[in-house]
Amino acid sequence: MKREEIQRLIRIAEEQMSHAYAPYSHFQVGAALLTAGGKVYAGCNIENAAYTPSNCAERTAFFKAVSEGERKFSAICIVGGMNGIAVDYTAPCGVCRQVMMEFCQPETFQILRWTRKIIKSVLYGNCFRLASGRIICRNGINKNAEICMRVQVSAFYLHLRISQSIFFVVHEKRGY
Repeated sequence: MKREEIQRLIRIAEEQMSHAYAPYSHFQVGAALLTAGGKVYAGCNIENAAYTPSNCAERTAFFKAVSEGERKFSAICIVGGMNGIAVDYTAPCGVCRQVMMEFCQPETFQILRWTRKIIKSVLYGNCFRLASGRIICRNGINKNAEICMRVQVSAFYLHLRISQSIFFVVHEKRGY
């Protein structure tokens, strides 16, 4: 990918951070999704007090693109940080990775994670493998379905624990 194209994606993702709705975590994320045809779809994270209705920046960008007929993607740039200041790499969550697996080729799709100093590019296929090197849930079909289910169930319980924590903190602050 050319430097100018990377810089364009960074600019768009940074701009999207300012649109994020993150009143609970204060962690704002912006994403810029590049289609195979060169079009860019942007997204930001949108939080909800109930946690599960929240949507990550990456999925926002993917859903916008898919809803407009796009199906082929080449890269995504993700920028995030507390209170809108990008301080560390922001990696996609498991749910976003599953959405990427649905629409992207792991061997070629690039994930660009950026901080103020450097950008790190990783091929999606290297981002979503277990220690054994097996790919999780490609197109809903997996020779290792048991492992896939374990990972999904673990992710569900992690989300459940986090959402319960956020629920109690939010309702404690609101006085419920």
